[in-house]
Amino acid sequence: MSELSLQDVAVSYGRRVAVEPFSDTIAPGEWVGLIGPNGAGKSSLLRSIAGLVRHAGSIEVDGTRLGDLKDRERAQRVAYVPQEPLIPDDMTVTDYVLLGRTPYIGYWSSESKHDRDVVADTLERLRLGEFAPRLLGALSGGERQRVVLARALAQEAPILLLDEPTSALDIGHQQQALELVTELRHAQALTVISALHDLTLAGTYTDRLVMLHEGRVVASGSAADVLTAERLGEVYNVCVTVDVDPHDGAVIVVPRRGFPVESPTDA
Repeated sequence: MSELSLQDVAVSYGRRVAVEPFSDTIAPGEWVGLIGPNGAGKSSLLRSIAGLVRHAGSIEVDGTRLGDLKDRERAQRVAYVPQEPLIPDDMTVTDYVLLGRTPYIGYWSSESKHDRDVVADTLERLRLGEFAPRLLGALSGGERQRVVLARALAQEAPILLLDEPTSALDIGHQQQALELVTELRHAQALTVISALHDLTLAGTYTDRLVMLHEGRVVASGSAADVLTAERLGEVYNVCVTVDVDPHDGAVIVVPRRGFPVESPTDA
């Protein structure tokens, strides 16, 4: 397990500030969920950790500054699943997941037996062994989502970043994907940071939520502390009811009808 520390991390695109100075420590093995409306800064924060956007401040894994590392060294510590990954239809599942071993393969070398063993084991863990020779274009959306996750896990990095990992899935596959992350998180001692749109799923599967709005942290803590009807109304401009499941304590966010909508003004 590894600890991720962020100190005054900020991201800007020209004059637009996407993330204001952000500081937090994600404990070894913790799963933190980033929530907030579109444009809140969730993806920018994840991309800064992955080294894909320039940022101010410091990001460390177990005391090592990621900014001081080469790309290959950084990829050995942090694996990133983007919201819209590039998935070539004509590539086999095995070859695609082998891309996750790139940080360990020399520039003039090919994959080793160990690399292939890691890929085979990862595919089996994700119940994708039978899909190994298939082309990505022949898979369903849920199957491709698991293959993308397999590629990230094949990196064997202790930090896993997930940007909306269930956005293209139906409710059944959403639950399957998050259950799988839970299982692998414990099996492989992963520290997970994920951006999630579905607030009920976010509160159910993560250990802690961080709510962002216009690049700022507006709340951080347990789902029960963060997901209040009043706060959601202010941040998301919605009308909801927030219930707690008496069986497992899960926080359930339910939209309510009758939310007042302003009429457009006459020209």
